[in-house]
Amino acid sequence: HVHMNQDEVFHIHQGEMRVKINGQEHIAKAGQTIIAARGTRHIAFNDKAEKLVCTVEYKPGLDHYQTMQCFAGLTLDKNIHRNGLVNVPKIMFFLRKNKAQSLARPAIIPDFLFQMGMNIFFVIGTVMGWEKLYRKYTG
Repeated sequence: HVHMNQDEVFHIHQGEMRVKINGQEHIAKAGQTIIAARGTRHIAFNDKAEKLVCTVEYKPGLDHYQTMQCFAGLTLDKNIHRNGLVNVPKIMFFLRKNKAQSLARPAIIPDFLFQMGMNIFFVIGTVMGWEKLYRKYTG
């Protein structure tokens, strides 16, 4: 995925994290920090049996709190697909409704298509009454 307006900073406390940034692999161990700069394609994961403990920081913070409230709200309400992904049309409606600056988009989707999708789901969500859920999650 790509964060357009934020750096994603991983502070590793325990274990080992593998991160691919623009296709280049990095390994970060306890005590290390690794940064995925805004605008770079990246994915971070633990593929070891050992427990990974890390703090993830977004700089600048922007509206990340509200964005995460929407993700968490959909998750807690079990408004997710069987693969564990939150309801994509609804989260795109929420991102557009919030005029989110902290959004991340899948790296395989060009920005103009992502923006078009948010606009389409904003119209659908407006008609379907998703505003109530948005207010519930962002209170």
